[in-house]
Amino acid sequence: MADFAPETFKKELINILDYWEKYAVDRKNGGFYGRVNYENEGIADAPKAVVITSRILWTYSMAKRLLNNPKYLTLADRAFQDLSIHFIDAKEGGVFWSTEASGKPLEMKKQVYGNAFAMYGLSEYYRATNFPPALERAKEIFYVLEKHAFDPVNGGYREAFARDWSETDDYILSKSPYIKSMNTHLHLVEAYTNLYRIWPDKTLKKQTAAMLEAILDHIVNNETSRMELFFTEKWESKDKVISYGHDIEASWLLYETAEVLKDEKLLKKTRDRCIKMAIAVSTGLSPDGALNYEYDPETKHTKTERSWWVAAEQLVGFYNAYQLTKNADFKVKAERSWAYIDSKFIDRERGEWFGAVKEDGTQVRGDKVNFWKCPYHNARACAEMWKRLEKNKK
Repeated sequence: MADFAPETFKKELINILDYWEKYAVDRKNGGFYGRVNYENEGIADAPKAVVITSRILWTYSMAKRLLNNPKYLTLADRAFQDLSIHFIDAKEGGVFWSTEASGKPLEMKKQVYGNAFAMYGLSEYYRATNFPPALERAKEIFYVLEKHAFDPVNGGYREAFARDWSETDDYILSKSPYIKSMNTHLHLVEAYTNLYRIWPDKTLKKQTAAMLEAILDHIVNNETSRMELFFTEKWESKDKVISYGHDIEASWLLYETAEVLKDEKLLKKTRDRCIKMAIAVSTGLSPDGALNYEYDPETKHTKTERSWWVAAEQLVGFYNAYQLTKNADFKVKAERSWAYIDSKFIDRERGEWFGAVKEDGTQVRGDKVNFWKCPYHNARACAEMWKRLEKNKK
C-alpha cells in the first residue's frame, strides 16, 4: 500500500504546484491558460474561467502560507492580478463567468458559484499576504451577493443572474426554475467560512450559520444522510441523483464551517450529520477502494467512472470521519483512497493527475487543465492530509 505519511502528501502537494508553474502559466496573455491538453501544451486561444482562476489563486495563496516559498507568492500575485483586472465587474459588482484568452469578457452573467470561488481565492490571498485590496474585493462580493442573491423569505441563495443582477433563465450549472442548488450552497458556505477567518463580521457570521443550517435542513436529506441536488425557491427537491463526491466533500467542509463559527450547538448538529453522511456515502465505494461518480435511484444506473476530484475529496472526507469517530474502518477507507490515487490517478510521466479513470483502471487521457480541471481539489487534499497527519505525530 502507498505510504500514508505526512511527508508523502507534502511531496505530492509540491509536485502539483510545480506542474502548474511549469505548464499552466500563460506568458502571452497573462494569467494562466484556460486549457492545457494531455501533452502539456497550452492552448493559446482557449477561454478562461473565473472558477479556475480563483482556484489557482486559492491554491498558491495556501501554498505560500503553508510552505513560505516566495515563488508561490509570485504565482498567487499573478492570479490575483488576472482576477482583479479581467474578471471583476467594476460597473455592476461581482465577477464575470468567463473571458476570452486575451482577457476580454466573454460570459458576463453572474453565477453565484463563480462569485463564491472568487471570494474564496481572495480571502485566502489575504490570509497569505495581508494585502488590504484583496479583503476589500472579497467583502464587495459578499455585499453584492447578500443584496441580490440571498432569499430573505425562504433562506438560502439563488443560483444565477444577468450581468446587472436582474432575472435570467440561463443558469449555466442548473436549469430554471430550479433556482437553488446543492453545489452552489456547498461552495458558497465554504467561501463565507474562509472570509470569516479574516473578517469576523457579525452579519457574515449570522449569514454563514444560517446557510449551514439551510444546507443541513433542506439539502441534506435527514432520512438518507445524502444531499439532494436542485431545488425550487421554496426548497422543493427536484433531483434525487446521488453525487458521491459532493456528499463526502460536504462531510468535512460543513464540519469545518461549524468549527470556524465556534457555535457549540451547531457544531454538535453538524458533527452528527457529517458522520452519518460519511457512512452513507460508503455505499458508493467499489471493491478497489474508489468511489463511483454518481447513482440515479430512478433509473438504477451507476456512473462508475472515477474522477480526480472525487478521489481527492474521499481521501480527506474519510480521514475526517476517522478523526471524528476514531472508527478504524474510516481510516482504512482513507488509506485505500490514497492507494488508488497513487496507483491510478497520479501521472508520473507527464505530471499532475489524470482527470478520470475507468472502472477497469484505464486512465482517460484528457486535458490536464480546463474550465474545471484545476489544482484546487488535489492540492487541497494533499495539504489537508499533510497537516492532519503531522498533527497526529505530535
